[in-house]
Amino acid sequence: MAPTLEHDISLRPYNTFNLDVKARLFARFTSTEELRALLALPEVQQAERLILGGGSNLLFTKDFDGVVLKNEIRGLEIIGQDEDTALVRAGAGESWHGLVQYTLDQELSGIENLSLIPGTVGAAPLQNIGAYGAELKDTFEELEALETATGQLRTFSVEECGFGYRESVFKGPLKNQYIVTSVVLRLHRRAQTNISYGAIQTTLQDLGITEEPTPRHVSEAVVHIRRSKLPDPAEIGNAGSFFKNPEISQHKYDELKAQYPDLPGYPVPGGVKVPAAWLIEQCGWKGLRRGPHGVHDRQALVLVNHGGAQGQDIRDLAFEIITSVREKFGIELHPEVNIM
Repeated sequence: MAPTLEHDISLRPYNTFNLDVKARLFARFTSTEELRALLALPEVQQAERLILGGGSNLLFTKDFDGVVLKNEIRGLEIIGQDEDTALVRAGAGESWHGLVQYTLDQELSGIENLSLIPGTVGAAPLQNIGAYGAELKDTFEELEALETATGQLRTFSVEECGFGYRESVFKGPLKNQYIVTSVVLRLHRRAQTNISYGAIQTTLQDLGITEEPTPRHVSEAVVHIRRSKLPDPAEIGNAGSFFKNPEISQHKYDELKAQYPDLPGYPVPGGVKVPAAWLIEQCGWKGLRRGPHGVHDRQALVLVNHGGAQGQDIRDLAFEIITSVREKFGIELHPEVNIM
């Protein structure tokens, strides 16, 4: 039997911007069988569909005139291991940070640098989440996804996912064609910590960790950094980093560096990655407030809903920021958040 379809449901509890918009139709699923049953319903087949995880990467600018299907497939288990690695399978509806905590409890390493990233496991491969020198693709083994047109399950390897910087095949050629049901990661049984990126080393020292840090130490440092820089969505509506860090050519970077000596940059294949937060701050946006919405006062990458904001106002602010960065630096910023 298919789960219940509900009508005119507020999505405020299901998006971290805390925007009070409605879905015309809404249902939850906890298994592939329930998902298949929902997709077989005429009302669902005829409607635009939105698969919802944690709602942490969405900006709703209006009511959703379709069906929202909330992925609540659970399960965390070790499904195989050898001398050096272990395979961990997680249901797509599990919280990402919950998965990180589970792997630390199992004394596995590989995703501790991705601690406290909001959202669900199923959303993680869609945009190849990353932070503090690590990306999902570094430990990704495979995922299982249900094809919406046929109801068939298909396994995708790391190559088939087409991972790039905050990109995957599921945001491009296969957009809206598959729904992730589970993800398998290959993690290290012997600790292999990565503390070279950002403020991790100094934060470990501040926390009194002077000897060789464990994966749990690294996780604690990352959580500390994120909490110091990013607002809690339970306290102030936001979706974390709103913009991707742009990548520019070495020539373009050298030109800008001559003009702006403080411009940070990190080498990447084919050029240099520049922090979007620095660009936005130089344009004077950090801490700006326009009534109920604005830019966070500690992190210029984060747009916020102080309470009662409209999604279209936050969207308009985002595009004002994009325009100002383009005019000042000749660099095009792109939203990391999905604007609906």
